[in-house]
Amino acid sequence: MDLLGSDYPFVSSALEGKHAFVCGASKGIGEATAKMLAKAGADVTVCARNGAALTALCEELSRIGSGRHQALMLDLEETDSIASAFASAVETLGPVHILINNAGGPPGGPLLSNEVSDFEAPFRRHLHAAHTLVKAAAPTMESEGYGRIVQIISTSVKEPIPNIGLSNTLRGAMASWAKSMSNELAPCITINNVLPGFTDTERLGNLSASIQERTGKSAQAVREGWLNQVPIGRLIDPLETASAITYLCLPASGGIRGVSLAVDGGRLRSI
Repeated sequence: MDLLGSDYPFVSSALEGKHAFVCGASKGIGEATAKMLAKAGADVTVCARNGAALTALCEELSRIGSGRHQALMLDLEETDSIASAFASAVETLGPVHILINNAGGPPGGPLLSNEVSDFEAPFRRHLHAAHTLVKAAAPTMESEGYGRIVQIISTSVKEPIPNIGLSNTLRGAMASWAKSMSNELAPCITINNVLPGFTDTERLGNLSASIQERTGKSAQAVREGWLNQVPIGRLIDPLETASAITYLCLPASGGIRGVSLAVDGGRLRSI
């Protein structure tokens, strides 16, 4: 399926006139989401620390969709600078209607190997940043009568994953925060989570390397161990995850609120 070509699942103008603010957009699922939103007609602000990657992505977005696009270098751990960066994006492309909260996960390892200080940077990068951005975006979303907020987190929200204890803890906090927020936001604003499974990204490669180092398994053995857990028998394409995220940003998704949607090929055993 050509998810960015003729098989694209959404009407190309579905998000025309909407401004999407996408965090962690320089690679992986964040990058794929920016492409899908652009294809759906949105104006897109892409954020990350890698300026060169963002510039290249904006050029590609201009070829994919008809909207306006801009790059914004942003370190989500620098909480005090987030609100001003968000304001600058609004000044250039107008009110933000869609917010994608996404950031790289912390290093793997058992929880008992972590010190309390190890939690500080990941929580700033994820929970603190997301909360700051929602507080900045929500008033205008309400006045515009349209808001879509999506967190890209992990299936560990439902089933903790071995050897990434800090990530499991953080992702669970994010999901609980979003569910609480779903009861407070204006009716025209939805907030939901997407839970990626084993997705073909750099992050998964880093986890594979960590497992190899810890267990002595080969890369092939690690991959086969993952695929044996997935009924569809393959890794997820980031664009597939981005398709689910984009659906949650459409006008038609207004009735979906406070959910955690797994895009994992059926790996989760829970209902």
